Amino acid sequence: MTTLRILLSAIFISIAVYTGFVVADHGLNLLPIFFGDIVQMAWPGQFNFDFLCFLILSASWVAWRHQFSGAGIMLGILAFFGGAFFLSGYLLFHSYRSEGSIQRLLLGTNSAA
Repeated sequence: MTTLRILLSAIFISIAVYTGFVVADHGLNLLPIFFGDIVQMAWPGQFNFDFLCFLILSASWVAWRHQFSGAGIMLGILAFFGGAFFLSGYLLFHSYRSEGSIQRLLLGTNSAA
């Protein structure tokens, strides 16, 4: 679990720093660029579409983990828009709440304990 926590921390910090540089240089106008690349049907668009599917899966898993409660749906929305930045922080937080149990980390209250 320690190795996972180190990886999650590294992802969280590196995405935060990288995003800070990108926002400082290019602003927050991401969506037209993101979807514009998808519409062009080239490799950047393919990557963005693949990432969009990952975001949908991530958001669905987070909402499911919280049994689609109101809070779970809100966390799912955060997962969708926050990407790996949100998910790394979320998993890091829950790695401590689950007391090192990977089953509890992945399944949450859905765990058959």
